Amino acid sequence: MLSKIAKRYADGNMIIQILIGIILGIAVGFWSHSLLNDGGEIAAFSNKVIGSISVLGGLFVGALKAIAPVLVFVLVATSIITKDFGESKGMGKIVVIYLLATFLASAAAVCASFLFPLEIPLQDVKTEDLSAPQNVVDVLKTLIFKIVQNPITALSEANYIGLIAWAIGGGIALRGCSQETKNVFKDISDGVTKIVRFVIRLAPFGIFGLVAQNIHQTGFEALANYFKLILLLVGTMLFVAFVVNAFIVFIMTRKNPYPLILTTIKESAITAFFTRSSAANIPVNMALCKKLNLKEELYSISIPLGATINMGGAAITIGILTLAAVNSLDHITVTFGDALLLSFIAAIGACGASGVAGGSLLLIPLACALFGIENDIAMQVVGVGFIIGVIQDSVETALNSSSDVVFTAIASNESTKEKFNVYLGS
Repeated sequence: MLSKIAKRYADGNMIIQILIGIILGIAVGFWSHSLLNDGGEIAAFSNKVIGSISVLGGLFVGALKAIAPVLVFVLVATSIITKDFGESKGMGKIVVIYLLATFLASAAAVCASFLFPLEIPLQDVKTEDLSAPQNVVDVLKTLIFKIVQNPITALSEANYIGLIAWAIGGGIALRGCSQETKNVFKDISDGVTKIVRFVIRLAPFGIFGLVAQNIHQTGFEALANYFKLILLLVGTMLFVAFVVNAFIVFIMTRKNPYPLILTTIKESAITAFFTRSSAANIPVNMALCKKLNLKEELYSISIPLGATINMGGAAITIGILTLAAVNSLDHITVTFGDALLLSFIAAIGACGASGVAGGSLLLIPLACALFGIENDIAMQVVGVGFIIGVIQDSVETALNSSSDVVFTAIASNESTKEKFNVYLGS
């Protein structure tokens, strides 16, 4: 009986399950919050109920906290060791465009956070234990010392800066290893990703506990904060899709960018929105590239590559949620230098985002570490990300995947461009 229930749950639609978890969490949270006004035994009973339910949220955040450092190290190292960037004409240009676009998306997220600063509900924050950087020099100094930390210590203490540095160094050193060794790293990466998928599959239960606890403690304020956060994330992603990406297309082609962008939105972004996976949308993008008459030897490499390193939506998520955490801690001041460094870190982190739904959220602790924010607090921010992930992750994936085709098109050679001029406003 239990096995049948578990199988039905595993085969079910995760988006619907998360929505059910959110709705139940809101209902229970408001119910328990209303009982607090009665005081006495009723309030005590309400706190006891929420205390029991909050265990689900605590377990979910704890599981994420445990697997995130391993995921970051393995994904980045494996990507560098096994990735074949290809020698097709135009690939160098498209890699540069991918990285530049991801950085610009990250910078847009930082700017949006400064223009519309938001706070998120965080539990059990002891601000006296946190060390806020005073200026960018302090940040860089801390960054350098974290980079050279022992890799085992970095893994046990969730030092994401050190993990990234060792993963990049180790990946570069092992790029020339045998194919059998590369297969081992690929198998390890697949195994860790399966564990992450299992943990994320439990998200509906964790989200139920987190939402119920937050609304129990803050009432409507928590719900309003979630809504504002979704608006800021989605608004920034739309700005990047229709303004930043359009600007890149115009600079590269000197043509009206919107026919191409609207085509990719219609034929790539919509399917990516519902699948919530750039990897799952690769066949759709391949078919669209063929329709645009792009060179197969180019898009056969650039589209799969874009699904792993062209992560503008992920960079936006990392940047905005990190600064929302910073805004929630009154003692931290962000300077221009700090913001610029965050843009770089968020862009680099986004390129290592996992291919599973919600994978970008697990890179948030990497950015939070820049501001001395402890891993426990950073993982609470990750939990908030999963709460709003039904919308955030769908829009993020739509931006990431549709941009792959846009940038592949503009990186094509001149003879190819003539064939898809209709999509560039000609």
